[in-house]
Amino acid sequence: MSADMKQLSNKIQTTLAELNMYKTTQEVNINFVEESYNEKLQEIRELRKKLNADLDGLENSTLKELDEIRTALQTSLKKDIENCRLLKDKLQHLSEAVQSLCDKSKKDLEFIASRKCLDKIHEFESYLKENPVKVQSQIIFQANTDIVQYLTKQSCLGRTIKMNSDQVLTVKGKSEYNLKISSDTSHTCFFVGMCSLPSGHVILADRLNENVKLLDQHYNVSSHCEMSAAARDICKITSSEVAVSLCSGYVQFISVKKGQLLKGREFKVPHEAIGIAHHKGALYVTSGNALYHYTLTGTLIKKLYENIEYEYTGKWMVNIYE
Repeated sequence: MSADMKQLSNKIQTTLAELNMYKTTQEVNINFVEESYNEKLQEIRELRKKLNADLDGLENSTLKELDEIRTALQTSLKKDIENCRLLKDKLQHLSEAVQSLCDKSKKDLEFIASRKCLDKIHEFESYLKENPVKVQSQIIFQANTDIVQYLTKQSCLGRTIKMNSDQVLTVKGKSEYNLKISSDTSHTCFFVGMCSLPSGHVILADRLNENVKLLDQHYNVSSHCEMSAAARDICKITSSEVAVSLCSGYVQFISVKKGQLLKGREFKVPHEAIGIAHHKGALYVTSGNALYHYTLTGTLIKKLYENIEYEYTGKWMVNIYE
């Protein structure tokens, strides 16, 4: 083969290799787009679920108020009916007694019966003055039109933005917040990881104070959860649950319910628990020089990578999306 043909052959092989690399990269990108889509779809459904729960709460409060008004009106009317029935029965008995006396000439009995009848009639008249016939009561519902008008003006539940993974981010400003709480044992905070939730809350893992803190939309500490050891990292599992790796070798799950942090299940790994990440139902934990694949229940699947040349090679060794 001539030198020119050999050079052409090498060029073709190089080009084919580049095409294969390009094809593989684009296939990976397709999978990444699909995973990103599914994740955001879940966030949208969680938001809708929360909105449904909030609307259910408003409906229940409104129905409770409606029931209370109906009960109050019916109780008053039923009381009037019962009092009227008692007076009617007593007066009916006296009327029958008067009728029986008409056939007998007993002046003393007639006087007593007359007085009792007049007393009952007077009692009824007094009751009517104190409790006049009520005009028919009607329950009126005044809808909160602000809610309907606000929802009508909205075109969607939120913005969906396309962003490239290699897009350069620019810092437009910064703010400082005091995130210390009264139970902190250290004078300072040392946050080793954070997670942002679709609700707008942020969860921070404070290593020095051995706790996890929940921030509201204004970055105020709204709840906290004490850990059994210092935290090393944190990752999001669902829209309302995170996992924290601890210096003790445990992985602690924490959920957010009604604005409060609640400890959930935990499991211990047979190595150091340093970095932690979640991807498509799989949990990845690093030991400093190795990467392990676990299930969410703590079952070890396999060791994915290890670098025995160095004691500590960093927090992450591989990209879990590739």
